[in-house]
Amino acid sequence: MSEFISGVSYEECKTTADWLLSNTQVRPIVGIVCGSGLGGLAEMIKDPQIFKYSDIPNFPRSTVHGHAGRLVFGTLKGKPCVCMQGRFHLYEGYPIQKITLPMRVFKLMGVETMIMTNAAGGLNQDYKVGDIMVIKDHINMPGFAGVNPLSGPNDDRFGLRFPCMSDAYDRKLRQLAHDVAADLGFSEFVREGVYCVLGGPSFETIAECRMLHMLGADAVGMSTVHEVIVARHAGMRCFALSLISNRAVMDYDSHEKANHEEVLETGRLRAEQMEKLVSTIVAQLEHNINN
Repeated sequence: MSEFISGVSYEECKTTADWLLSNTQVRPIVGIVCGSGLGGLAEMIKDPQIFKYSDIPNFPRSTVHGHAGRLVFGTLKGKPCVCMQGRFHLYEGYPIQKITLPMRVFKLMGVETMIMTNAAGGLNQDYKVGDIMVIKDHINMPGFAGVNPLSGPNDDRFGLRFPCMSDAYDRKLRQLAHDVAADLGFSEFVREGVYCVLGGPSFETIAECRMLHMLGADAVGMSTVHEVIVARHAGMRCFALSLISNRAVMDYDSHEKANHEEVLETGRLRAEQMEKLVSTIVAQLEHNINN
């Protein structure tokens, strides 16, 4: 019954986790999700073992340009990691439970901390293209309409029926990110703010951007939040970064238009600093959490 309603059962996730564990010696404690144009993070992983999504039992396939569609196992700064080069989105047509399946698979593999990255439109007028925003909170617009990855029967083996989301983005990891940014000389372009998720794939209208900004959103995108909800439900720590890849159009007299190529190009230009920031955070993860 659970599988019929949600599309993803505990047994399905365990089958996938067991298949991966039997095919790699890596036992990851850190999971990383690479957003649009940010797949280069996976290239930093030492001794990589790569699986195409299409070869992994029960895994969806990534259909978006800029998402490689590969799972990469290895070590990053000495930490055993698993990295998603490309994620899944509501607009690709998958059920919301299916696009968040990797989070539950990672939990069953032993992952403790999830690090997410995405490309987002800047709503905050102080943000510049190329800024990196540490996500401190989110607004789940699909959730307002009942589109939540935890809908359907709850499986207590993953987590509680009503998980708290007021601490969705780990405070210690956010502080660590700012400390690392300061050490690297990145503070000038590292911000902190609220991320709003929409369903996509169309970019937002001017009226929608104005409304979201009035609601308190600093950036808007089409991913991450659903993954965070499922990861927190399963008890994993979460940390997320948005690369501000375009300025949201808020003025009817403007001739600017959001486009996916701009998103990918910004990712290419800022990728090196983003990779350095994430890898340094991973290097200091254990020390930070123990203290």
